Amino acid sequence: MFDWLHALARRLGHFIVHVPIFVAGPMMILIGALDSSLLSLPEVNDYLVVARCYTHPRAVFFFPMFAAIGSVLGCFLLYTILSRGGRAVLHRRFNPEHIQRVERAYARFGILALAVPALLPPPMPFKIFVATAGALQFPRRRFLLTILLARAVRYYAEGTLAVFYGERVLRFSKDNGIVIISLVTGLLVVALAVYVVSSKGRAAVKSVNEE
Repeated sequence: MFDWLHALARRLGHFIVHVPIFVAGPMMILIGALDSSLLSLPEVNDYLVVARCYTHPRAVFFFPMFAAIGSVLGCFLLYTILSRGGRAVLHRRFNPEHIQRVERAYARFGILALAVPALLPPPMPFKIFVATAGALQFPRRRFLLTILLARAVRYYAEGTLAVFYGERVLRFSKDNGIVIISLVTGLLVVALAVYVVSSKGRAAVKSVNEE
């Protein structure tokens, strides 16, 4: 993290921790929306969630949702811009080779290609997955639901761990990124397999094949 970004995170953290929740909540939504759309503030949302939940343990029940909602709003803005601009805008913003890799991931893994990056903290790239989903006209409701669930799981997990371990949560997630990716991917694959073999899953797969 850059020095100025680290200093910004510290100042925001001090502000978010000490102001009343009716101020901290909307601010968290705004910061999350900006980070997921127009700006890039890696780890800032994670740090703010950890700081608030560690200082005010009861906040773990609701504060992470503010960060998740902000992220959803920001992602939806980026999704909308790319869905209207199409691949022309996508190729101006991102490396063509990276775009091809993301498109192959969507073709191979479907919803998991979006859910896994949304779950994981930096340095895992994420905006290119959101932008590509917009350019590919990924179903809007499924897109929003995936982002909301993945971000909520991520921030609630960080907030819960922060109550017991404080800022060490961020260092652990950064130092053990490969392990986390493997575990999350494995759990999602198992969940997807369970869904597919279930009655609802089989019905959904059958309906898709019929279309």
